[in-house]
Amino acid sequence: MALLLFALLGFLVVLIFLSVRIVNEWEEGIILTLGRYSRKAKPGLNLLLPVIERMIKVDTRITTVDIPKQEVMTKDNVSVMVNGVVYFRVEDTEKAVLKIDNYRYAVAQYSQTALRDVVGETELDDVLTKREAVADKIKAIVDKETQEWGVDITAIKLQDVELPQDMKRAMARQAEAERERRATILLSEGEYLASENLVKAAKNLEKTPISVHLRTLQTLSDISGDPNSKIVFAVPLEVLKAFENLGSNKKKS
Repeated sequence: MALLLFALLGFLVVLIFLSVRIVNEWEEGIILTLGRYSRKAKPGLNLLLPVIERMIKVDTRITTVDIPKQEVMTKDNVSVMVNGVVYFRVEDTEKAVLKIDNYRYAVAQYSQTALRDVVGETELDDVLTKREAVADKIKAIVDKETQEWGVDITAIKLQDVELPQDMKRAMARQAEAERERRATILLSEGEYLASENLVKAAKNLEKTPISVHLRTLQTLSDISGDPNSKIVFAVPLEVLKAFENLGSNKKKS
């Protein structure tokens, strides 16, 4: 009798062990009764009928999957290597379990196909400079399809866009030429402004002859500070004008 009691007690312990299921806070369980969907299990302790019922747990947190690097031909016939990452979460656990075999793998594969299609319809300059816009187009395509799977695509990001070596060299030469062009324009603009300032300065000096003498003295002071020996003859403008008048009088005579 005691042996039977112990056997019955052991059976009950095993039955309870098989019946108890714990669902974590970030999970939701799908309970199947004899293979058919019956109900959802919320976080906490849940009891199942052994053998008759079974539970499939689904993680409802935001998850990431990588889009493998692949070679894509852009709209302007440039071959690039592109990869990315997809951020998604399961909104409807029932659909995620019953509508699709492996929703994680399906999201990765569909995102890879959408990336290839969108980049293939985009020119290289836009792929390089408008990554966010390209990623948004991919997200819109994938999100529309995965709604039927109970999956919400929160974001898609392009990680790397790798160019061929010859294209990298060509773009480097183009960037260098552009920098040289800008430097030449800035230099010419600076020279033009400097010439305008010189003209204004000359006009101001012409109005006040004494300023010319002051400028000459300042120049002499600057030169005297140079350690190299120099001989400078400063001739007043009046003397130069006298010689100029003398020459003009001889021509008239």
